Amino acid sequence: MARITRFAPSPTGPLHLGHAHAALIAAERGDRFLIRIEDIDRTRCKPEWEAQIYDDLHWLGLTWEVPTLKQSTRQPAYDDALAQLKAQGLTYHCTCTRADIRAALSAPQEGADGPIYPGTCREVGHTQGALRLNMTKATRLLRDLRFTETGTQPANYIVNPAQLIETAGDIILSRKDIGVAYHLAVVVDDAHQSITEVTRGEDLFAATPIHVALQHLLNLPTPAYHHHKLIRDDQGKRLAKRDDARALSKYRAEGLTPADIRAKIGL
Repeated sequence: MARITRFAPSPTGPLHLGHAHAALIAAERGDRFLIRIEDIDRTRCKPEWEAQIYDDLHWLGLTWEVPTLKQSTRQPAYDDALAQLKAQGLTYHCTCTRADIRAALSAPQEGADGPIYPGTCREVGHTQGALRLNMTKATRLLRDLRFTETGTQPANYIVNPAQLIETAGDIILSRKDIGVAYHLAVVVDDAHQSITEVTRGEDLFAATPIHVALQHLLNLPTPAYHHHKLIRDDQGKRLAKRDDARALSKYRAEGLTPADIRAKIGL
């Protein structure tokens, strides 16, 4: 069976060395290589950054299947997934801000989305606000959660559904300003693109049990996962979009070649 991989950048700034590392690894591990533009946050995503992504990737020597999938065209699919979860009685609306959540927690425990939500709005019955997954109810429907990791911590993992309550909590599925949240969008889109191996940075390893749980709740296949090391700066911090000093466009302007970029990132 062909291995299908993808690189899924957000057009919110220039690609940097970390993006080059992620894209090259995904392309080299796949028999088929796809691009997905994660542009659901329309307030931060810009057409010029999307165009720069394609230009930088072509400069690196990468080719991919077209047409390129854009999340901004996928809201009906996300709405369908949300409707499925709602029909199972697994969602509720939440009006809490981040400040509200931290104020409600005497000792905040960090999860994949920040502080674990204490469930303040779970039984209130709001009709507006962010939509959350009731993880306690969801775990009663989850059985035999497994995924294969081929990256920095290779193993066949078994996910304990009950632990998701403590390590993830009631994750956000959609926000009032954005039609879908990352966890749901990535699961729906990976299935739509028939991705067989998700390649991404090791900082997202902790989110994988959440994604496997959503896949089971939505009756979607679970791909293999390959979490690779992150490219970090001299202080050990992972690179961010705002780190323009390591933008590929800057290196290109200075006369570096794609081979030089590969050497910089250890490929």
